[in-house]
Amino acid sequence: MNLEELLNSGWLRQEFLGNSVAEYALTAVILLVGFIFKTMFSRLISGLVYRLGSRFWPEAQLPEFRRLLVQPLEVLLFLIFLFLAFQVLDYPVKPDDLQESDPFLKTFLFRTYQVFVIVALTWALLRFVDFVGLVFTYRTERTASKLDDQLVPFFKDFTKVMVVIFSFLVMLGSVFGVNVTGLVAGLGVGGLAIAFAAKESLENLLASFTIFLDQPFMAGDLVQVGELIGVVEKVGFRSTRLRTLEKSFVTVPNKLMIDKPLDNLTLRTFRRAKFDVNLTYDTTSEQIRAITRDIQEYIDQHPRTNQDGRVRFLNLGAHSKDVMVLYYVDTMDWNEYIDIKEEINYRIVEIVESHGAEFAFPTQTLYLQQTQEKGTPQPPSEKPYFGGSDLE
Repeated sequence: MNLEELLNSGWLRQEFLGNSVAEYALTAVILLVGFIFKTMFSRLISGLVYRLGSRFWPEAQLPEFRRLLVQPLEVLLFLIFLFLAFQVLDYPVKPDDLQESDPFLKTFLFRTYQVFVIVALTWALLRFVDFVGLVFTYRTERTASKLDDQLVPFFKDFTKVMVVIFSFLVMLGSVFGVNVTGLVAGLGVGGLAIAFAAKESLENLLASFTIFLDQPFMAGDLVQVGELIGVVEKVGFRSTRLRTLEKSFVTVPNKLMIDKPLDNLTLRTFRRAKFDVNLTYDTTSEQIRAITRDIQEYIDQHPRTNQDGRVRFLNLGAHSKDVMVLYYVDTMDWNEYIDIKEEINYRIVEIVESHGAEFAFPTQTLYLQQTQEKGTPQPPSEKPYFGGSDLE
């Protein structure tokens, strides 16, 4: 039996629900072909689109383009095959053909199909926006400015939000028959209520524009906001993401980034070091003068400090004679800063030891009064007390 005879056979002409067995079989074949070849077709289409626009994005590679676009294209192509398959049957309708008297299931299935098509198209557009953002990210890596590093993710997110809003309005108008123009006009009346409901979100959104205009910091800067210190990784619509010194990921609302005093630590020209050198009270004035002089000379001559360093005999403490040491290190790198500070500390210890002085630690003088058996008082004796609780 050849194909023509098979198609003309009686059992293929038998009808169920207004369609023949042959039509059902052809529908199944189209669905099977779409399901099997959707990946291959999506790869072909993505490769063609990439080659057509390759002169606009020479920085990005085809695998990156396919990684983002293949999945949404697969879904979209399968929906197209689904439409073609059901065109064979005596059941598909156009939006204008739907009547109020049509069965609920018929209307529901067709509206659901339309929603899935719009969602698939939106998904593909969002992935394409991600690809364009990736291209601009590659370009910003070749520039010295940090502003473009901050603007690219912001406008990528902004574009994706606009795509979602536009798709939602299209869905309301084409699928559910909503008067989008009247809806948008009506938002002017309800805009005040929406503004109050989204007050915090609007404040953070406006704060993000303030950050971009005023530029108090850039992506990659080390900033301090209140008690929080971290590196700016991203400025979004609502919040700024910081990577703290403890390597945790903190999200700070943009409003707080502009309302609180913000210290951009990256813009500092030097890192300050300030501490006291505590010497015992046995240290003579000549020793203190020599120690302060030698430390001052060493700090002034150090290649990584400036001439603003100060070493002064500043205080007579409860347990020590205190020499203040203040200097500035010309580095913003934390690891380099602590290495230089360690080097200077070692030299300070050597200077103190070379002059025969000692570092002080908390001590107390305790006076004990004892009496003889006859009640004759004895003169007080003096001994050092080092914080213990035993008495002799």
